Amino acid sequence: MLNQIKSSYKHTPADKAIYNAMAETSIAVLAKNHENLANFDTNFTNKVVSHGITDQQQSGRCWLFTGLNVLRAQMMAKYGLDEMEFSQNYCFFYDQLEKANLFLQGIIDTREKPMDDKMVEWLFRNPISDGGQFTGISDVIGKYGVVPSSVMPETYSSENTSQIARLVGLKLREFGLQLRDEAAKGVKVSALEAKKTEMLSTVYRMLALAFGEPVERFTWTMNGETKEYTPQSFYQEYLGNDLTNNYVMLMNDPSREYYKCYEIDFDRHVYDGKNWTYVNLPVEDIKAMAIESIKDSTMMYFSCDVAKFLDSKRGTLDLKNFDYESLMGTTFGMNKKQRVQTFASGSSHAMTLMAVDLDKDGKPKKWMVENSWGAEAGYKGHLIMTDEWFDEYMFRLVVEKKYVPEKVLNILKQKPIRLPAWDPMFAPEE
Repeated sequence: MLNQIKSSYKHTPADKAIYNAMAETSIAVLAKNHENLANFDTNFTNKVVSHGITDQQQSGRCWLFTGLNVLRAQMMAKYGLDEMEFSQNYCFFYDQLEKANLFLQGIIDTREKPMDDKMVEWLFRNPISDGGQFTGISDVIGKYGVVPSSVMPETYSSENTSQIARLVGLKLREFGLQLRDEAAKGVKVSALEAKKTEMLSTVYRMLALAFGEPVERFTWTMNGETKEYTPQSFYQEYLGNDLTNNYVMLMNDPSREYYKCYEIDFDRHVYDGKNWTYVNLPVEDIKAMAIESIKDSTMMYFSCDVAKFLDSKRGTLDLKNFDYESLMGTTFGMNKKQRVQTFASGSSHAMTLMAVDLDKDGKPKKWMVENSWGAEAGYKGHLIMTDEWFDEYMFRLVVEKKYVPEKVLNILKQKPIRLPAWDPMFAPEE
């Protein structure tokens, strides 16, 4: 068989030239479609006003930056502020503490199952993560509120999460084994949960050393008036959104049936929170709601497979950015459904959808998102995507209920189809 395969390779002069080029140069550079470089339009018919680009640095907190960017845009518009940024570090501290509790309680709940049980295995593989999705926004902010960034600024460890995540994850795995050993000896659940509280005290200290201890009260000045707030009272006064009940999570996953409600088991950030529940819809249905929201000056939580056909220097997402087929002399013919089914594509990064460019018939030509990779990344901190790219690589959108048609809201009344926590489509966005 090997001889047959080798004999099929013709060693043409063109192949030799391509080999020499690829030996010294990035494939992406060689595949870049220079005919497409001039096709770069930054004008949009509908755009939500925003000021200031955030930077998640070397962390997987895109979901948190995106959610907070959606909320800050609302506060800036409501109060006429030139700038506003919420503390990502404050929310992240409680996110990590709640995820630690979620893991340990999950270990207690599965104490009678063997170590090779699929759920037990998944828990030990995923004790904690800095990634997440919109349920983290609703869970954490709904419980703990928000504070301005000046009240609890970033630290090295909040901007570079890998080291502290590794250490906390290692400790949680150790704690998980201890809880299972205690359960095997017949220790009652109440005693296990008391032990869990002791374990969380250790985690709390580790997080406090890395991120600082969260504030409980602070002062903040608005229009010359200084007041004292708790994080919860600050959120209620300036935003007050019902993040759990006033937003609908939408998905475009052609590998599953449309117009159905799905729930992801154990996909939440808080143990007593709500599993991620979404409505799966054709992409055109999702676009209609996105356009309604943007026209009403409301940004949205958006996620996609960001690395596909990304020209990071220009900040564009365009299927024509790279011509890998001409370079490699073959085709890459899978559609979106097939890419999802074969693990070739899935949601990897969250951003804030803020603009759409419509043609004379009201059809979208391109879209723009506010990213969290810093002001120097992409197009002034933004990414611009063609509508064709949106079709192929957009996966998730979170919209306020007022932009959702009644027929879609009614789908939420269905009993959700429950999917397992380890479904690869639902890895945390980073």
